[in-house]
Amino acid sequence: MIDAQNIFKSFDDKLVINDISATFDPGKTNLIIGRSGSGKTVFMKILIGLIRPNSGTVLYDGRNIITMRKKELNLLRREMGMLFQGSALFDSMTVFENVEFPLIMFTRNTRKEREMRVNFCLERVNLLDAGKLYPAEISGGMMKRSAIARAIALNPKYLFCDEPNSGLDPKTALLIDDLIHDLTTEYNMTTVINTHDMNSVMNIGEKIIFITNGEKEWEGTKDDVMNSSNQELNNFVFASDLFKKVKEAEILLHEEG
Repeated sequence: MIDAQNIFKSFDDKLVINDISATFDPGKTNLIIGRSGSGKTVFMKILIGLIRPNSGTVLYDGRNIITMRKKELNLLRREMGMLFQGSALFDSMTVFENVEFPLIMFTRNTRKEREMRVNFCLERVNLLDAGKLYPAEISGGMMKRSAIARAIALNPKYLFCDEPNSGLDPKTALLIDDLIHDLTTEYNMTTVINTHDMNSVMNIGEKIIFITNGEKEWEGTKDDVMNSSNQELNNFVFASDLFKKVKEAEILLHEEG
């Protein structure tokens, strides 16, 4: 579990994160949502130790990342998997080599052990036959799956995903959502996803933190979203005609029932 308590962060005189507290549970897909500029990206960077808050604590199963020394922080980061917005694969490396990279950097595994682990991860994301290909030779969806395979190579306890569906068509985005959710459940990872994709929210939002103007405005599940009376959340979620119609249908069914 990741437990963030009373996080404040300002840049110069501008308060960006204002007293946010949230817990992120293992075995669940925990989503951070909000408009551009709401503070959700800064909050995630604080969670993973890239930005130090002005005050507050971030506990990883009781360990405070805020006060860790560099050596302790490096050890903790070996327990983290990262899925970046643009996949961030190395163009000069094959898919296999990209997945193998963290194993070379952070373990003393033999070449055979690394090969077995890479093949296992590629098979888990259904890319075993793509290991010899380069990023330029595969589709956007395959690149995301390759990045997921790399993110789980070290068998992490914590998985962070920054806009995992960015640039993907709706069908492929749904497949990526389901894959992240399945892996989270299967390995009991604490998964934190930063997204503005409402399809992801309604598909895999087991726990949702909605941030607006640097504050935690709302917290709940995907089922709670449809019944929320929070106006800020409703304005964000039902901004599209599709979700407005879904909300209207829910209200109509409730009235008729």
